Amino acid sequence: MTRGTGQGATTEVATSDESWDAVHGNDAIQFSPIKKTPIPEQVPPEPREPGWLERFFEWLGDLLSPIGKLFGASWPVVQWIMIGLAVAMLLYLLYRLLEPVLEFRIKKDAEVEEEWVPEREEALALLDDADRLAQEGRYDEATHLLLKRSVGQISAARPEWVEPSSTARELAALPALPEAARNTFSVIAERVERSLFALRPLVLEDWEAARAAYAEFALQKLTGRHVQEQAA
Repeated sequence: MTRGTGQGATTEVATSDESWDAVHGNDAIQFSPIKKTPIPEQVPPEPREPGWLERFFEWLGDLLSPIGKLFGASWPVVQWIMIGLAVAMLLYLLYRLLEPVLEFRIKKDAEVEEEWVPEREEALALLDDADRLAQEGRYDEATHLLLKRSVGQISAARPEWVEPSSTARELAALPALPEAARNTFSVIAERVERSLFALRPLVLEDWEAARAAYAEFALQKLTGRHVQEQAA
């Protein structure tokens, strides 16, 4: 019995081996061998050249390193404090270098503001309209027209200067106005107030004074420009 059992086991093992070889040798049911794709070798990126700011901090760190040895363990904190002070000093020096340029631009802008005069066409048109009223003997209306149109010119050119409730006296004392404009408003406003509140009609002399004040202010640069244009 024992021998028979051993022969049966041997036969089963042989049959299993033959079946495995048959299956393994059948190409129809085998998978294709897996091809391994080679992984390209990764080239490490070239080291980036430090920028000027990094080089500055490196130089500053090397410069202050002897001091760091004196502070010992607290040096990292002290280092950043000193770097901050150095940067602040650098910005201050830069500001001092640019300060004359900044002051010049501010001063130039202020001078442009002070040189405001009415537009040439507006000034000439206003004088023409006022002259027609004066030729008819309507000196009060002509003088009042000068004042009213002048306020409108300023309000259109510099809205921040004129409030809706601004009076002629307030405009005459406005610091933002050029001195010539303030003098002009003083002369014209004085005569308009006399006409309105003193109930005294204006005469030819009043009109001529108001007109001369406006023309001297509004046309002084226009005249010089006109002469230059003719010379050209």
